[in-house]
Order: sequence, then C-alpha cells, then structure tokens
Amino acid sequence: MLVELRLENYAVIDNAAVEFASGLNLLTGETGAGKSILIDALALLLGEKASSDVIRTGADRAVVSAVFECEDSATDSIDTVLERNGLDQSDDGSLIVRREIASGGKGRVFVNNQPATVAVLRQLAPYLAVIHAQNESILAFDAPARLGLLDGFAQSEIAPISSAYNLWKEISARIEGLQQDEQDRLRLVDLWTFQKREIEETKPQLGEDEQLETEKRVLANAEKIYNAAMQAFDLLYEGDASTSASLRSAQKQIEELARYEPKFQEALAALETARISVEDVGATVRDYAGGIHASPEHLASVEDRLASLDRLKRKYGPALDDVIKFREDVARKLSEIENKDEILRELKAEQANAAATYLRGARILSKKRQEATRVLEKLVEAEIGDLAMRSEFRIEISSSQEEGNWTPAGIDQVVYMIATNPGEPLRQLEHVASGGELSRVMLALKVSLESGKQQANGKEIGTTGKATLKSRVGNSDHPRPLASRQRTMVFDEIDTGIGGRAAEAVGKKLKSLARSNQVLCVTHLPQIATFADHHYVIEKKERNGRTRTTIRPIVGEERTEEVARMLSGAKLTDTSRKHAEQMIKSNG
Repeated sequence: MLVELRLENYAVIDNAAVEFASGLNLLTGETGAGKSILIDALALLLGEKASSDVIRTGADRAVVSAVFECEDSATDSIDTVLERNGLDQSDDGSLIVRREIASGGKGRVFVNNQPATVAVLRQLAPYLAVIHAQNESILAFDAPARLGLLDGFAQSEIAPISSAYNLWKEISARIEGLQQDEQDRLRLVDLWTFQKREIEETKPQLGEDEQLETEKRVLANAEKIYNAAMQAFDLLYEGDASTSASLRSAQKQIEELARYEPKFQEALAALETARISVEDVGATVRDYAGGIHASPEHLASVEDRLASLDRLKRKYGPALDDVIKFREDVARKLSEIENKDEILRELKAEQANAAATYLRGARILSKKRQEATRVLEKLVEAEIGDLAMRSEFRIEISSSQEEGNWTPAGIDQVVYMIATNPGEPLRQLEHVASGGELSRVMLALKVSLESGKQQANGKEIGTTGKATLKSRVGNSDHPRPLASRQRTMVFDEIDTGIGGRAAEAVGKKLKSLARSNQVLCVTHLPQIATFADHHYVIEKKERNGRTRTTIRPIVGEERTEEVARMLSGAKLTDTSRKHAEQMIKSNG
C-alpha cells in the first residue's frame, strides 16, 4: 500500500508530500491543475522511462520518492527481489523507493536508501501498484499482449512452452542448414575446410598471445632490463655501499646499544628481518638477469608468431579463444555435412520429440485458457452490468496446430468481443464507438482481472471456476473478496466520456474495489468524488511570477465546496452546495 508520495522540483511542483491511506483515495482539481502529475511521478517509481523534461524550470534535478507499506502476503516476493539484487530489507517491513532525474539526462535510483537500478524498480512494480491510464484500452494491445492479459488471469505457466518452442526452433534451423541446395553446401564445405585448415596449421593455444606479448617486451628491451636488474642487485647486495652492507653495519651499532638498553632488542630483530628481505630481493633480480639473453633471432621468431595469431584474430576473433571456438564450430559443421544422412535422421527424431513435447504442453495450456475464458466472460459481464450497461462480452480463442502458427506462447490467438446493446452483433472491443462505453468496459475488465487473481489465490481456474463464479456473481451488489491482500490500484481519469447514472455506477464499483485494494483515482466527475474515503484537491496557483501546484487533503465543508465546484463550475451557488452535501451524505 502506498503510504506517502513526495515530489521535489517535478514539473510545476516545487515541493509536495501527500500521505495516502487504505480505501478509495480520490484526487480532484480544476482542468490543467496537474492532477495526472502525481500519477506520472508514481509511474517513474514503478520503472517507467524518465525524461529530463519533467525537471522544474531553474532546477538541476527532480526527485520523486515513495513509502510503501508491505503486507505479509507480498513481503516474501519483495524480499526475494531485494535479495536477488543485493539489497537489504527494512526493519519495519516498509519499502522506500526514490528516483532522481538529472538535467544532464542521467539519473539515480535508490531502494531502502541503497543504490539500485530502474530494472529493480520494474521487478518490484508488480508487488506495489498497477496503473490504468485514461487513454489505455484494448486497442493498444497487440496479439501477444491480448493473450498475456488472459494468461495473467488464468495464472498460466508460459516458460515451459517457450522452452519447448525454442528447442524445436533450434533443431529445425540445424535441419534446414543441412538441407541446403547441393551447390551452396559444396561452397560452404570448401570454405569451412579452408578455415579449419588455416587455424589448425597455426595451432593457436589459449592465452598464447598474452604470453608472447610479455616475452616480446622483454626481448625487445633485453639490454635495458639486464642493466636495471644488475644495478638493483649491486645497490641491494653486492656493492660496498649496498643496502645489505649498510644494514649489517647498523645492526652492529644497535647490538652495542642493546647491551646497555634492552628495548633495542626489538629494533635489532626488525633490522635482521629487513636485511633478509633485501638480500632475497637482490638474489631474485640477479637470477632474473641471468636468464635474460638478447637474441634478435628469437625476437623475430616471437614477432612472426604474434603476426600469425593476429591474422587469425582479425578473421575469426577478436580474441584468441574466439578463434579456437570458431575452429571447433567449423569442425562440428563439417562433421555434420560428412555424416549428413545419419545426422539428419537423428535431428529429425529430436525434432519430432521436441514438436510432440511442445504440442502436448500447448494443448494443455489452450484448454486452461478456454476454462479461464468462460470464467472471465461471466465476471466481466457481471461487472459491466454493475456499471449501468447491458452488454454481452465474449472472448474468442482460435487455435491452430499447424507449425506456421506456433509461437513461444502457444497455439492460440485471442480476440475480445462485445455487444453494447441488446440485439446488436458482437464486435471486437476496439471497434466500440463510444468513449464512455469503452471506459466502463475497460474498468469492468480491470476489476474482473484483479478480483479473479485474488479469488484464484494460487489455485487452478479449472478446479475453482464454479465456486469463484458463484461467490463473485451471486451477490452483484458488493461481493466479498476471497483474498484480503492489499495492492495499490491507480485509475487516471478512466471515467472519461461518462456521466449521470453511469458515473454513479463507476463510483460504486471503485468503492467496492477499494474494500480489498488501495485505490487512487483521478476524476473530474462529482458523482465519483462523493464516494471517496479520502479526498485530495490539487490546486495550481501563481506566486512571485511562478506557477506552483499543491496537493492537500480536504474534509467537511471544504470537501462540500470542492464537490459543489465540480457540479456548477467556478461560480458556486447554494443549490450546488446543498446538492453536493446531499450526494456526499448518500455515497459516503
């Protein structure tokens, strides 16, 4: 549940903080006051793409932060995300997210005051909130997205189907490669044979180039390295004024001091250790110098070998291990070509097994979708009925087991159909003409999906569908949710294009939804505003030549005044005030 949202230098807001509560939180204000700014800011905390355009003029960065109160049912999932990304949980079970958008285009993300990434926000988002924007509609969904919506309701497991499809696709690609035209095959055999022979003749070894580069540097600077090593040996050990000789002389003097003052025994031991270390280093550089032999012939040999390896890396690299892997890959391809018939038989057997595995899983998934479809259709129809519409809603699934129609998500295609008036034929949802009708259908669909997920509570749709329908549709006034987990649901002017009785029905539906979820809703309709458990007004004012937007909660007479403004406009009347007071009393 969203407890607090803070904005700093965001759009026309210089600094604002708003505390939300459980139930239905409604945000109202005059057109252009910036009601949707809060929703856009919250979307950033859920991982939406950021733009420096949101930074308030004159500021160098915008900051958006929020505190979420995580219930036990969601805490485990959130903790898993945090642990996977190396982030600590908070002691009180809350989650603090903050996002900074800088004017230079770069931004920062923090989770529980620890540096994080936008990817982490996206992983956390499903457990925190879901936003339904005012322009969102099924027509914006492509075919995979429409299918994904149904799978979300059905709790479908897509990963096994996707893995089976990818395996089948990979095997099919290998078979296709072996079945190329004979002329192309012979051309490839010649090329692969040449490449394999070229690499094998050079016989590259893993890490050989790095070793040779080091050897080349030593050979090219042999005299300089030898002189430096021998001078170091002389200074450390060999010369009359060497460090070792100086330390020995100092030891003798300290030994004399230690005869009279015992505390110098420790200093004497330290000098002995230093002298041994110096002599060890001297011996090391002496031995190293002894192994250096300036050999122009050997240097030329190393350079020639490096040149050969560089040619291979340019052609098959960029690194030497890439060259070796390339040779192994080419050798495998040649082996497949040489044993084409036998390998084709093996691959086709593997392909048949992969196809059977895929189809078996896809059919099971398709059946589950069909079962979920029947449940979802009735849920949506019941919700639409609560929203003052008599509509018939259907989900059509077309399945094809032909290979050309296989996808990583199965063998189904989904279309949402609706008839918004009795006697009319079913049409695709995106062809519904009325914006108000579309808004209500979208609300009904979203409410059905959310309530269906809660009611499923981890169970299979096929085994709980009837019981779910009975509890959901049997009491159409205010059905009691089967799961109590709170989640923040945000509706940004989803009431666009409706009014009157339909608006009141939407208000009732939002109120019902808010019994099991925290609901935030931006609205311009007084009929909906009167259902609020918590009412916030967003105002835009000019001060010192700058426009500022503020957000504050309103209660009592202030709330009555705001609803009256929504009813009658800028000029308030006693009639609008009385009407507003009566509506609040009826719907509160």
